[in-house]
Amino acid sequence: MILAGDIGGTKTVLSIFTRDANDSLTCLQEQTYSSQLFPKFDDILTAFLPADVYIKAACFGVAGPVVNQRCQTTNLPWLLDGEELKIKLGTSKVRLLNDLEAMALGMLYLPEHDLVELNPNAQVQSGNIAVIAAGTGLGEAILYWDGNKHYPIATEGGHSDLAAQNAQQDQLLAYLRKSYPDHVSCERILSGIGFSHLYDFLCEQGFARPCADIPDIHSGVDRNAVISGLGVSGEDPLCVEVVRLFVELYGAETSNLALKSLATGGIFIGGGIGPKILPALQDGNFIRAFKAKGRFLPLLDKISVKLSLNPRTPLIGAINYFDL
Repeated sequence: MILAGDIGGTKTVLSIFTRDANDSLTCLQEQTYSSQLFPKFDDILTAFLPADVYIKAACFGVAGPVVNQRCQTTNLPWLLDGEELKIKLGTSKVRLLNDLEAMALGMLYLPEHDLVELNPNAQVQSGNIAVIAAGTGLGEAILYWDGNKHYPIATEGGHSDLAAQNAQQDQLLAYLRKSYPDHVSCERILSGIGFSHLYDFLCEQGFARPCADIPDIHSGVDRNAVISGLGVSGEDPLCVEVVRLFVELYGAETSNLALKSLATGGIFIGGGIGPKILPALQDGNFIRAFKAKGRFLPLLDKISVKLSLNPRTPLIGAINYFDL
C-alpha cells in the first residue's frame, strides 16, 4: 500500500492507495484532519492508520522547508523526521517533500479539464516549468527539465522581497514597512492575509469609503474571504480595487519566477486563492502584469500560464513520487 499526505498549517489530508497490475491506483481510505488540533504529526498518523496495515511506500508534502529529510513546519509546532517515519511505518521508502515540491509534481498528472489557460498567446514549448501558489502562504517551486522528464525542486521563493513597479505600489511598500520594518516579503500580500493588508492600505489612502460589510480583523469572521468575494463580484469599489491590485502583483511575481527559472515549459498556478478569484485572473490584468518585463515581453508572451482547479494536486504529487 502507498501512504500519501498533504500536510498544511490548516489541514492535513492522508490517503492510502493500492496499485494493481495495470498500474491503476485505488484509494482505500482518506481522511482530513484539522492540523491545529494535534500536538504533533505522529498523533494524526496513529489516528489514521488501520491496525496491522502494511505500508510499502510513503510520501508527504509538508508546508515548510525540508532539509536532510527533516522539516520544522512553518505554521505548526511539528517536527517531521524522515528516518523516524521509516521506523514507525516499517519501510525504507519514505520521502518528505516541501508542499510546493509535491504540488509541482502533481501538476504533471492533472488532466486538461482541471486546468485553465490564462495566456491567450501561449505556445506549447519544452523546458523548465514553474509553479506558484497563493493560499495560506505563498509557495513557489520549479520542475527542472533534463530533456526527457521533469524533476521537482523546492524553493522558499515566496519569502523573497516584494517589488514595487509603480507609484501606487511604492506607497503600498512604504505602508507595509510600518508593520514589517525588517523585511516585506511577497507572501505578506500574495496570501490570504494580503487582502486585509491591501484593504487597510487603500482605506488609509482614501481610495474609497470603507465598506460596511467588512468585519473587524478580530471578529472571528474570515475577513479576507469577505473582501475578495465583494471584490470579485464587483459589489464594493474599494474591494474591487483590492482584488485588482492583488492580481496585478500576483502576475508580476509569477513572471519573476518564470524569468528566474527560465520556465519556457510553462507556469502552473496552484493554491486555494486562484480558483476563488478566477474571473479577476481572466480579465486581462494578470497577464498584462505577467508580461510587463520590458525586453523580455517576447519570451513571456509565449509562455503558457495555467491555473489548477484541483485542490488535491499536492496529494497527487505525493502519491506519484516513487514513480519518478
